[in-house]
Amino acid sequence: MHSARSPYKVTLHVWHALFMREASARITGDRLGWTWIFIEPLVHILLFVAIRQLMGRVRHIAGAEFIPWFITGMVIYLMFSTVMNRSMGAISASRALFAYRQVHPVDTIVVRAILEVLIKVIVLLLLVGGAAFLEYDILPANALAAASVWCTMWIFALGVGLVFSVIVTTIQEMAKFIGMVTFPLYFLSGVMIPVQVLPHSLQTVLLFNPILHIVESFRLAFFTNYQSIYGINMQYVMFWTLSLVVFGLMLQIRFKNRLMSE
Repeated sequence: MHSARSPYKVTLHVWHALFMREASARITGDRLGWTWIFIEPLVHILLFVAIRQLMGRVRHIAGAEFIPWFITGMVIYLMFSTVMNRSMGAISASRALFAYRQVHPVDTIVVRAILEVLIKVIVLLLLVGGAAFLEYDILPANALAAASVWCTMWIFALGVGLVFSVIVTTIQEMAKFIGMVTFPLYFLSGVMIPVQVLPHSLQTVLLFNPILHIVESFRLAFFTNYQSIYGINMQYVMFWTLSLVVFGLMLQIRFKNRLMSE
């Protein structure tokens, strides 16, 4: 007789199966496959480098070269955006799998988030390696701090995905609204425009955005002499992160049956 598997082993087996399914889907889902994963950040870099050439005075970043400064902010923000968006659609895309009682809605979200962060790690390493080859100083001054901020952003994105997945699955029209509302975050999080050049009154308002704190903290970990704005605080980010994860898990438990049957 076979001994019963522990819940821990069952979860790991489910996650492994879902991970392989998601990875295969990303490769064979369209003609570009994984190629687009690496093309997308390069397109962002080329586009905004061209825009910056037209922006004059803000091309100078105190304590960092522009291209490494932009790469670090862009990659960590794209990781957040991708994890959030892919997590929102995880439940709807995996509904057929809920016929297996071992598979729960939250499993599909976590696995998608894990896959996306691993992909973005590879992208970051390739961009860092490519920039270093072109003689740009982009190696992190504090690798441990950079890794810590990166992990925090991933957990933050996972928390947002847990919350939004419930909203989008139960009210599908909300996906467009969420996309419209979150789009300005690219500009409000200091990814493209350095917040140091903005008026102090506007900086104070932007500091309510936890993503700005993460992006700037990531750059501080990379560039020793980088001068960010006053008020960047990762404790503020941790409050948001833990709150979102707990709230998201509560929603997943509360609406589990409805999520599986929608």
